[in-house]
Amino acid sequence: MQKKNSFINILYYIAMAGILAYFAYTKGWILADFKFISPKQAEILIDEDKNVTLLDVRTVDEFKEGHIRGATLIPLGKLEKNLNKLAARKNTQIVVYCRSGSRSVAASRILKAHGFTPLNVKTGMIGLLGTDLEIVK
Repeated sequence: MQKKNSFINILYYIAMAGILAYFAYTKGWILADFKFISPKQAEILIDEDKNVTLLDVRTVDEFKEGHIRGATLIPLGKLEKNLNKLAARKNTQIVVYCRSGSRSVAASRILKAHGFTPLNVKTGMIGLLGTDLEIVK
């Protein structure tokens, strides 16, 4: 009985470690080979660099509720099939945002894997609402 309980405990710890690793990966806390920027850094970059591309990876409905002026919408689920829309911007930085920062991590991983230079906005649109960037509906 003791061996069975020890084995179950080991499996429990392995499962918990796996869940923690998965969560950390989806948040970009581990194995992120792209840069993160704050909403304020995004604001400065968007204002000062006319070559930067602003990519919104939220849903169409979220985009319609309000987005940063000049943003291109490509929902995360359609990004990989629509990279051709960004092909002309391959040699520029792409500021990527979603609602809170999780989907943009996945989008940044896709972009980086295809040779783009993503800059993931920490806290996403939630953080960007606290800047002076113009929100349009």
